[in-house]
Amino acid sequence: MFRPLALFAAVLLTVLAASGAVAQADDPVRAAVTKLAQASADVRAVEAAAGDARGREARGDLIDRLAAARAVAADTGATLQAQMALVDAKIAEVGPTTPGIVDAPDIVTQRKLLAQRRATIDSAIKRGNLMSVEAQQLADSITAAQAAELGRNWAKRNASPLTPTFWTDLAQALPQDMARASRYAGRVMRDIGAGARGGRAWLAVLGLVVAVALAWPARLALRDAGRRYAIGSAPGHRVRRSSYAMWRVVTGTALPTLAAVMLVQGLRWSGLAGETAEPVLSIFVFAVGMGNFVGALAAALLMRSQGSWRLLPIGDRVAVALLPWAWVLAVLTAIDILLPAVNELLHVGGALDAAVNAGLAAIRLAVIGGILLTLGRLRAHADEAADAAAAQAPATDSPASVGAGRAWVGGVTLVAWLVTLAGTAALLIGYTNFSLFLTRIAIEWLAIVVATFYLLLVFVDDVVTTVFAAGSRTGQLLARGIGIRASAIDQFGVLLSGALRLGLAIVAVVMLLTPFGSDVGSTFDRFATVANGITIGDVSISPWAIIRAAIVLCVGLALARLFMRWLNERYLPTTELDLSARNSFAMVARYLTIILAVLWGLASLGIGMERIALLLSALSVGIGFGLQAITQNFVSGLILLAERPVKIGDLVRIGADEGDVKRISVRSTEIELGDHSTLIVPNSELITKSVLNKTLNNPLGRVQVQFSVPLNLDPSRVQAIVLDAFAAEPTVLDDPEPKAFVDSIVDGRILFNCFAHTAGPRAAYGARSAVLLAVLQRFAEEGIDVGTVPQPLQLLPAAAPGEGRDVKA
Repeated sequence: MFRPLALFAAVLLTVLAASGAVAQADDPVRAAVTKLAQASADVRAVEAAAGDARGREARGDLIDRLAAARAVAADTGATLQAQMALVDAKIAEVGPTTPGIVDAPDIVTQRKLLAQRRATIDSAIKRGNLMSVEAQQLADSITAAQAAELGRNWAKRNASPLTPTFWTDLAQALPQDMARASRYAGRVMRDIGAGARGGRAWLAVLGLVVAVALAWPARLALRDAGRRYAIGSAPGHRVRRSSYAMWRVVTGTALPTLAAVMLVQGLRWSGLAGETAEPVLSIFVFAVGMGNFVGALAAALLMRSQGSWRLLPIGDRVAVALLPWAWVLAVLTAIDILLPAVNELLHVGGALDAAVNAGLAAIRLAVIGGILLTLGRLRAHADEAADAAAAQAPATDSPASVGAGRAWVGGVTLVAWLVTLAGTAALLIGYTNFSLFLTRIAIEWLAIVVATFYLLLVFVDDVVTTVFAAGSRTGQLLARGIGIRASAIDQFGVLLSGALRLGLAIVAVVMLLTPFGSDVGSTFDRFATVANGITIGDVSISPWAIIRAAIVLCVGLALARLFMRWLNERYLPTTELDLSARNSFAMVARYLTIILAVLWGLASLGIGMERIALLLSALSVGIGFGLQAITQNFVSGLILLAERPVKIGDLVRIGADEGDVKRISVRSTEIELGDHSTLIVPNSELITKSVLNKTLNNPLGRVQVQFSVPLNLDPSRVQAIVLDAFAAEPTVLDDPEPKAFVDSIVDGRILFNCFAHTAGPRAAYGARSAVLLAVLQRFAEEGIDVGTVPQPLQLLPAAAPGEGRDVKA
């Protein structure tokens, strides 16, 4: 009887638990609070473990956990903010309590529940912000502890190699360390013997054969194949060089690393490598990869036997002399990775560890000194050759450029010598760790990072500017498909290359700071903090928001351009508007669409219309004073486009200049003069000053001819000659008909003032010239003296001193 009841109770509890889990999953606030509680517990655990953490890896794991907690806080904060907005909207819809009015019970209950939910969300947001701040402070303290430990490690002083104590301690510790190494080697040999008895030793031999094939013939074959492809198929000379250099680095690193992997896997599959040798094998693969990366990088940059493919601006002698030293550094890099791991595995004593570090530091100092001496000898030979060439022929380079190049090379060499001398002094005094740090980090790591990112910078710039070029396939596709100008494609390629190279430079700085106690993850977390956004008032501005706004603005401008093309090519030609009206309508529509695109971009950035209005009101005073002339011309341009006192195609006179209106914008108007030059007139000049528009209302042109004839001639005869000349000219209109008037009689001559009209003012000048030629020809045939009214000239005697004189005009 009780078993069915127990079964029913179990089912009921299961259903209730499942419904609770579903409710928690459906409620984003409860899920966010749960995530915050878990992240807070993780922060407390990291805080408890921070004091006992030793080493970069342990502290790095703690910093990663803190970064994950901050990410949870950021995600839940965004979710809670969205839920807060929803709750505020519901509270506003319910409304506050009104004195004297009793609300319904369900409204009161709803208002209470909403207030409780809002308080819960607000408390969770505050807890999340506090937890994020605590996690950041804890991460900073862990990073500071790492830097402090690194400083203590540098300041640790051992016995100097020049003192007997150093060698006495080494001699005393060496038997114990050799015994540990012997026991470890014995365990490795027992594992090898056990594996050999398993009958799978041939797998190790096969792995060795495959490793040799990958490391030598396969690597050379792939390198030559990449060179043939670069010569025959790669576009452009620059991208060929950088792509081939990158290919040499990839093949020179990947294939030897893969060869090491195959060798180690062969030992594992054959059973020859047991658990004893497993840590060494893993470190061995990494050491081989890093060593070959350094060597391949140096070979790709120096190009000893292929000077035309060399990216560095150095000669063949320098490349040939530096390449052996580069491979020595590559071997030292591999040893420097493998040897400390072996020492840690064998638990060697402090004396032997200090001796190993001193030996590594001494070898590195010797190598660096050898490189500097080689460079010095090469520079001396180069200077002697340059002096001899300068004595025989005039120099082609300016002394300033040559001096600048020698200055920075000499400065870098001087710094390297100072670091080398400081490392040598530290080693001799007994600061072995500091000496090893200077040689390993300050010189070798710096050289590797700089060389790597130099190659990446050149490669990225060559590839991007080649792909996004006006003459490339991508550029032609963009130009034909979207209609982008060739210059815009080139500009986009340069801008994209600059942005990518800036990102690489930031990564390079992070990598350079890594050995100084700055963890890569923490450094990128700081960049991520900036990337999450900077809050200014109610607006959160982040790089991603700026990129999104830029994309939205580009899309808006593209849509505006498509709309203007449709308006100019499809819609406006179907209307009855003239060319000037179409231009005015299109100009206003263009600026409206641009304004809408800008507002759309600002809205995607999180800036609303009310903030834009507030910003404009705050800047109105500055705009009024600083942009007074531009604003005046802008408003005048809008008046010109609206009232149209001057239209495109009008013949206007401004002062002494006369020409045709060719273009009207919101700032200025372009007028083509008679000599085909362009007069750019600010729009305020056309609005505030007098402008003669010869084609505004009446497009007719007027021809005016003035002359005088003697008084004894028949005026009707002269009038007939003039009217006949007007009638013979084809450009002169019959309506209005030409007129010839007797203007006045002055000093025995009859003054004539004659008028006619042409179809336009531009034809008036030519018509006037033709009529004058015809009239003068007729007057000459008939012996009529034509001229102007004579001006009398009267000479007056000089006035006596003190006497005045009346002057009549």
